[in-house]
Amino acid sequence: MTQSQRSTASAFEYDVVLIGAGIMSATLAALLTELDPGLRIRIVEKLDGIAQESSDAWNNAGTGHSALCELNYTSRRADGSVDISKAVDINEQFQLSRQFWAALVERDHLGSPEEFINSVPHMSFISGTDGADYLAARQKALTSNPLFSKQEFSDDPSQIAEWAPLLVAGREPGQRIAATFSPDGTDVDFGELSRKLLAYASHVGAELAFNVAVTGLARRAGGGWAVTTRNQRTGVEDVCSAATVFVGAGGGALRLLQKSGIPEAALYGGFPISGEFLRCDDPEVVGRHRAKVYGQAAVGAPPMSVPHLDARIIGGKRSLMFGPYAGFSPKFLKNGSWWDLPGSVRPSNLGPMLAVARDNFGLEKYLVTELLRSASSQFAALREYYPEADKAQWRMITAGQRVQVIKRKKGKGGVLQFGTEVVTSADGSIAGLLGASPGASTAVPIMLAVAKRCFADRMDEWAPKIAQLVPSYGTRLSDDPDRAHATMARTAEVLGI
Repeated sequence: MTQSQRSTASAFEYDVVLIGAGIMSATLAALLTELDPGLRIRIVEKLDGIAQESSDAWNNAGTGHSALCELNYTSRRADGSVDISKAVDINEQFQLSRQFWAALVERDHLGSPEEFINSVPHMSFISGTDGADYLAARQKALTSNPLFSKQEFSDDPSQIAEWAPLLVAGREPGQRIAATFSPDGTDVDFGELSRKLLAYASHVGAELAFNVAVTGLARRAGGGWAVTTRNQRTGVEDVCSAATVFVGAGGGALRLLQKSGIPEAALYGGFPISGEFLRCDDPEVVGRHRAKVYGQAAVGAPPMSVPHLDARIIGGKRSLMFGPYAGFSPKFLKNGSWWDLPGSVRPSNLGPMLAVARDNFGLEKYLVTELLRSASSQFAALREYYPEADKAQWRMITAGQRVQVIKRKKGKGGVLQFGTEVVTSADGSIAGLLGASPGASTAVPIMLAVAKRCFADRMDEWAPKIAQLVPSYGTRLSDDPDRAHATMARTAEVLGI
């Protein structure tokens, strides 16, 4: 929000309108409430509750993504060494999220932290000599950084069995396997966290409206935005004004940004990917696996398709999930429209989308192969990680929709983006988030970036408060081992992990 926008704030009904009630909007609402409790904030959600799309605990993996186990964040160089730079960046970001959550817990704004975050070790698991050698090199490189100093490596089946018995029991003798084990890992229920963050913001004064869909975004002649909404139950339309708008609508963000007419949105297209997971609630099986185990993605598969056998803690109950199994739907949201994909195509993004389709044959082949897989073939994938798995103890569930970002390159063509993209208008009056993983785990640094773009002239004023909420913001913990260890220990103590 610029100075001119703030000087005419009385002309707007709201200082900020947030579209969507998932983890991103919830984080921004809580952050802005802390920085300026007097801001007039409205959150509109087209469904009848909080975090019912990708932020829901069963609609994503729930991993506190900190690059402890995700092999796609640590690429192998030609000389056999491992590049850990991306892993370090992601872990730094996750530490910011932990710090913010811990600060709110200390201020008694989130209740009991065990209701949304729990300690669950993170493991990487791989088979074959080449894979084991890579994993050993990866662990050696990572442990040189203080953020990963506790990670252990082993290719001894008996040790791996201590960490995760299901991986070893019933496995064919003589097969070389290797794993890393990180005790700093967590399981996060981002749905519950979203509800807690918005409960806090609402208690302070933010307005939360359900069953309200945004149907239009238009610039006002005097600045700011006219936000047109429709009540999903009554059909009644309404228009409110806001100085600043944030589009945190998950897969629905692209089409809303397109509605706004900002030229920055014309750079993007999107391709939806759906997914399914096998779920097990059997107490005997669940009790034998207390870790998140990540493997390697298939050739040509997107990073979000990395197979993982996850221990989950949702509503105080433990479960296991394995997947994901890729699927396809033209919907951009689980509760979206069959016209989402075709409706998002514009003359400005058609070229980049076609170029990505031409240049990503491996991804297309992977998706087709996945769609044609039989149920027995899908279950065989689980047995690669859990050899003794019993079909009777598992059931298939549908996960949330993800929209892969397609960005227009300079000149011609497009590129498929696998991270998250913050799209902001030139004047900072509207911003939106596109993309997927690591997403929710890095919500705090992403929303700090949004605040910096949309409230540029207030960042100096807010700096002392931000330093209290997120002490390492603007610095790198990995550059100071003592500070890194102390900060991680403090947030772990506060969050009970």
